[in-house]
Amino acid sequence: MATEQATFAAGCFWQVEIEFANTPGVLSTEVGYTGGTAESPSYEEVCTGRTGHAEAVHLTFDPDEVSYGELLDIFFKLHDPTQMNRQGPDVGHQYRSAIFFHSPEQEREAIAAKERAATEHRSPVVTEVVPAEHFWPAEDYHQRYLEKRGLATCRVPSATA
Repeated sequence: MATEQATFAAGCFWQVEIEFANTPGVLSTEVGYTGGTAESPSYEEVCTGRTGHAEAVHLTFDPDEVSYGELLDIFFKLHDPTQMNRQGPDVGHQYRSAIFFHSPEQEREAIAAKERAATEHRSPVVTEVVPAEHFWPAEDYHQRYLEKRGLATCRVPSATA
């Protein structure tokens, strides 16, 4: 079986990870840090906002079961891509919206998906579409964080729910 990689940042990585982990065709997920300048950053260092890293989720997926385009659709539904450097109560550059592409084809698909999202939101989408860089896995206690605690979500309920 041929597999592919995908890397997304959409705010706090715990919720993003569980959503992708529950997606048929996603074979593995790992939370970590990418897009910054520090070598092997810790969670505490990333939280300062001085490393330039984003909290991100790296996926291995089976493209025969789930396409990259479908993963992009999920990504854009998981967060508000019109918010600059924040998602809900989480504020800072480490919570930015970003797609880290692994191939020219992924780059093309990501740009097209971003354009569709802008049309759907009727607002500028601030999601970065940038080449994948070194991915630093987060500390063990962050991996599958919600599952380890018996939680299905860490989303803040909306006032209209």
